Amino acid sequence: MSASLNAAATARTAPAEPVCAEPLPVLGRDVTVPLVTGGEVSYAALDYAASAPALQRVWDDVAAYAPYYGSVHRGAGYLSQLSTDLFEQSRATVAAFLGCRAGDQVVFTRSTTDSLNLLAAVLPAGCQVFVFETEHHASLLPWRDAQVTYLDAPRTPAQAVATLERGLADREPYGPALVCVTGASNVTGELWPVKELAAAAHAHGARIVLDAAQLAPHHPVSVEELDVDWVAFSGHKLYAPFGSGVLAGRADWLQEAEPYLAGGGASRTVARREDGGVEVAWHTTAARHEAGSPNVIGVYAIASACRALQEAGFDGLVARERHLIAKVREGLAEVPQVRVLSLFGDEAPRVGVISFVVDGWNSSHFAAALSAEYGIGVRDGLFCAHPLVRTLLGGEPQEPGECGAPEAVPGERSLNAIRVSFGAGTPDEHVERFVRAVRELVTDGAKWQYRTEEGRCVPAV
Repeated sequence: MSASLNAAATARTAPAEPVCAEPLPVLGRDVTVPLVTGGEVSYAALDYAASAPALQRVWDDVAAYAPYYGSVHRGAGYLSQLSTDLFEQSRATVAAFLGCRAGDQVVFTRSTTDSLNLLAAVLPAGCQVFVFETEHHASLLPWRDAQVTYLDAPRTPAQAVATLERGLADREPYGPALVCVTGASNVTGELWPVKELAAAAHAHGARIVLDAAQLAPHHPVSVEELDVDWVAFSGHKLYAPFGSGVLAGRADWLQEAEPYLAGGGASRTVARREDGGVEVAWHTTAARHEAGSPNVIGVYAIASACRALQEAGFDGLVARERHLIAKVREGLAEVPQVRVLSLFGDEAPRVGVISFVVDGWNSSHFAAALSAEYGIGVRDGLFCAHPLVRTLLGGEPQEPGECGAPEAVPGERSLNAIRVSFGAGTPDEHVERFVRAVRELVTDGAKWQYRTEEGRCVPAV
């Protein structure tokens, strides 16, 4: 079995045919859910932007490894050695998937949020951070110990570059600086001009980190081609289970800073000093910021997902997703009461993430009806991007708000939105059912009564 595991970790890197005519097999594709109106229906998972279902291939790889589970970098036993080998092979797989440069480090974390908090913890003294108000909170909030400049939401990709250039040109004093930017918005799905923003950052002596949580599952990401300094993403958005993430990129700031977590694995040697304290020499490899027993299964799952996406071929995945995006956008455009949210306009390239509001509907009420009456799972609220959603909905970006709908009164407008998102595992029927459900709810209204329970609209029983 060990030989087959090693073969699985190394032999699945060759690219497959570029056409992906069918959705990739994912867990949950055969799950049925009850409808309040009676009967059951196959569940349409259209909340990929929150968490994508795990690929069946990833689950199979994890199941094959599970009997050989062992703690890495710790033991001389066979299972520990096997696990260590798979763990480090996974690091190499992720580096190849991300197009890392020679000398870049791949650090395994818990999530995108954890990755960006790790980077925030290693910033050099006096570092200034530049971040657009359009970011997910994982990118917006970690920089508490730095001087942060929040940039206004741009309305075109060119305006994004110009806004960043002005901000960087005005900075005083001229010291270390970091730009944090998303690759694809978790609210609008729109692609950001990452390569141009990286060029602007470097021209002004700044570094840049790419939040690729929404980009990496949909498009190829190359650290070298985009010329970013770091990239962060989460396994649970890349068709792997929860609990694992990646920060990959330049090693110098990571090596020069104190470990993100102090403990076993991060330390190379520890000795008592004559004064009674301890003297610690920390690792200079990625292990410096991977203290404790790592999530080996989560790391192996991420590597499996990277291989699966590369084998499927991003050309085919992107083409199929564009087909689904067109179906959803064309369907929504036929309903005058629906307004799709956008920063860059209808023609902007995007991934399979679309947010919208419906005239005369509270967003939580609409999402609840989609679930209870049609078996469709979407998300409503502010999507952990409060300033952006408030701006898109005509509110003030500084206006407070909560994820969800704290006053979810059926029929009452709220400053929240509905988000539908999909990806490599989405069949056509799911988006067709969604478009049909939107049209029917707007035209005929909900078939069921709903009430507010702990800030959520739920079917009244």
